[in-house]
Amino acid sequence: MSIEKEIFENARTIAVVGLSSNPARASHGVAEYFQQQGYRIIPVNPNEMEVLGEKSYPDLRSVPEPVDLVNVFRRSEHVPEIVEDAIAIGARALWLQQGVTHAEAEQRAREAGLRVVSDACMMVLHRVYR
Repeated sequence: MSIEKEIFENARTIAVVGLSSNPARASHGVAEYFQQQGYRIIPVNPNEMEVLGEKSYPDLRSVPEPVDLVNVFRRSEHVPEIVEDAIAIGARALWLQQGVTHAEAEQRAREAGLRVVSDACMMVLHRVYR
């Protein structure tokens, strides 16, 4: 089984870092798609109060419930801090959206036991594997 398919089958709760309330943004479209597929979406964005009917949190460490998958819509230079937060909250997987990569942070996440996918659109691959 591919790592992507394994992540999709084992995740139920997805924290979306950088989720925007603007429907024109990719983060909004991807999160809305996964919400429609039955996944629990947790917005993580200090500039938002609520997105897609869900309370938004300023950072991963503020999320008060377990997170299976952290989906990242931030620039690559922000990935190391997000990885440390994902490890701290016990997330099981990290997905860096298309155009987002950081080799050292990805390795750190893998060494901490997270499944990692980078530089790939989660929605596109979900449509392939469902």
